[in-house]
Amino acid sequence: MDRRDFLKYMGMGAAATLAACTGKKRIEQTDNVGEPPTGQMTYRTNPTTGDKVSILGYGMMRLPQKPDSEEFDQDMINQQVDYALAHGLNYFDTSPVYCQGQSERCTGIALKRHPRKSFFVATKLSNFDPKLWSHKASVEMYHNSMKELQVDYIDYYLLHSVGGGGMQNFSQRYLDNGMLDFLMEERRAGRIRNLGFSYHGDVEVFDYLLANHDKYHWDFVQIQLNYLDWTYANEMNDRNTDASYLYGELQKRGIPAVIMEPLLGGRLVKLPSYVVSQLKEREPQKSLASWAFRYAGTPKGVLTVLSGMTYMEHLKDNLLTYCPLQPLNEEEQHFLDTEIAQQMMEMDTIPCNDCKYCMPCPYGIDIPANFLHYNKWIIDKKMPNDAGDPEYRKNRRNYLISLDRAVPHDRQPDHCIMCNHCIDVKHCPQNIRIPVELHKISQRLEELRRDNS
Repeated sequence: MDRRDFLKYMGMGAAATLAACTGKKRIEQTDNVGEPPTGQMTYRTNPTTGDKVSILGYGMMRLPQKPDSEEFDQDMINQQVDYALAHGLNYFDTSPVYCQGQSERCTGIALKRHPRKSFFVATKLSNFDPKLWSHKASVEMYHNSMKELQVDYIDYYLLHSVGGGGMQNFSQRYLDNGMLDFLMEERRAGRIRNLGFSYHGDVEVFDYLLANHDKYHWDFVQIQLNYLDWTYANEMNDRNTDASYLYGELQKRGIPAVIMEPLLGGRLVKLPSYVVSQLKEREPQKSLASWAFRYAGTPKGVLTVLSGMTYMEHLKDNLLTYCPLQPLNEEEQHFLDTEIAQQMMEMDTIPCNDCKYCMPCPYGIDIPANFLHYNKWIIDKKMPNDAGDPEYRKNRRNYLISLDRAVPHDRQPDHCIMCNHCIDVKHCPQNIRIPVELHKISQRLEELRRDNS
């Protein structure tokens, strides 16, 4: 089955919705990036298999694209994978639905040029679309992953994003169709070396899977962990779960954690100036990202921390942080997950990570672009809320102009009819009530446009 047929079989709506690879998106995480040393990568040992895994994992979700093109730059992907391996990074995480369905293929081409034992590859059963819930369709996705990756076994295989849609959705994707039993048999046969799951959403599913650890014997679990989500994930969104709880439950059972979203989709490098100054006062030469990566890598139960590194400077900066890792002390951890996190919680931002899982909108709205524009004005404390503010008129005008420049008018929030398609697909990792938030922004826009004061 070629890629075109595969995507068609997957259902183009699901494939497009999960086109999370955004190679043209630039997350500014570095200041002056130096050359990382070789031979100094920090490794963690998987207690289940003895795998020696680099603390930095390569998330193959935001691969580089050729200039002014939708085509992925395989030469650059090869170059960055080579550089990563040369500096000790050995864990590569992908999925059938990343990068418009091309991530596994691009990853396989890059890794095939290296000895099989020099890397660990992780991929997922991303059977989100109901068309893929049958045993046959899910098994076909599993086998297609091996074909695209050009391997005869997968080191780390995940049930992708369990929790979204609750227990019913989980049962339909993995239990009722016999897929979890099938994957456990594949592990016994050695074609899967480690079996785990990635979690977002309903904590009932997370608790169920850990309560049945004696039955399923999870080798690892992928969770979202960063210094904002450690204590405030549930407070930001009551449908999310604090990372401190997730990590603690894994530690009780000795299950290693793979960490995703250490930068919260870039939100932890797009900080207000007063927060930046506090970080720079402590470590003037270090990037903002290095604080978040050190935080995510410090807990002893963390096996690896994933980062989607589109650009070489991102890769170099993260290698500098982890070659070797300097763990945070207790005071530094408190500084981040209490003092800095509390300041960030005071901002009424929308917890969007720009993953684009909500896209495409059937009415053409660019959902993440609208949320990011709104958040930027909140973070910069320039949102025109108070008509009595001396800067109100200037900020009002600049807000409206900047929105039109950032998002075409026909893709702005006032075109939302609250059809709930973005909710029905159940793919938002942050469980944002998207139509409600769009409506809130739309109402404010209408007020600003009508205000002629």
